[in-house]
Amino acid sequence: MSQLEKIKELNHMLLAEMPEYRLQANRISVGDYKEQRMLLRSLMNLRNPMPASQYFLDLQDEFLQSENHEKGIVHVSDLSAVPADNRLFIWQGDITRLDADAVVNAANAALLGCFIPCHKCIDNAIHSAAGVQLRDVCFQMMQKQGREEPTGSAKITKGYNLPAKYVIHTVGPVIYDTVTAEDKLMLASCYASCLQVAAEKNLKSIAFCCISTGEFHFPNALAAEIAVDTVQAYLKQNPDTSLRKIIFNVFKDLDKEIYEEILGV
Repeated sequence: MSQLEKIKELNHMLLAEMPEYRLQANRISVGDYKEQRMLLRSLMNLRNPMPASQYFLDLQDEFLQSENHEKGIVHVSDLSAVPADNRLFIWQGDITRLDADAVVNAANAALLGCFIPCHKCIDNAIHSAAGVQLRDVCFQMMQKQGREEPTGSAKITKGYNLPAKYVIHTVGPVIYDTVTAEDKLMLASCYASCLQVAAEKNLKSIAFCCISTGEFHFPNALAAEIAVDTVQAYLKQNPDTSLRKIIFNVFKDLDKEIYEEILGV
């Protein structure tokens, strides 16, 4: 079965679950790979958390893992550390390509991923690349918790179809006007909580996204300063930590320049 045939079969099964989207789906060319792929991502984004059939999961997993190899998996063992500390790294690119032990997801308080079809946020990207299992397991975790995830804390799940073994989900502060002292403390807590969760799992590598700087509007430069300060303080206080590679993953050129300046690259 070709990749396009897999996509079409997955779309067929998702539309059977969500028939309200069939009219829009019927307007999409059945032979257009890009459009069918966008439809698949959209339907995965819209799908409520619930178990999927084993046939669906097997086909989805086969497709997503093949797509990973087509995009190119980035091995953290190939990255170069910054001059100041051989445990710190800056890497620019798509975090869903990294084979770190864990990648950090900037989540919302519901911890269910982004429901907006093909939205550009990292929450959407990670859930879309991991597969529908991630939303389902997050839902089960949150049902057991019985409340929304507090700002500054962190939860860990499997990475499913990501190259990363795990995803660490953290909820950063939302900036509505000016950044408060509490906002700064909460952002630092996000980084510290993720490091603690990773160390408890005895992980050796973790890749941080730029938490809160996207949809949550935390100023990029200040966020980077807090990130680096928190990570460096953690390493100083925990010299025996299992974590040997801590990666600051950036997507925008602006963030790359900021982190390079802070870390003296």
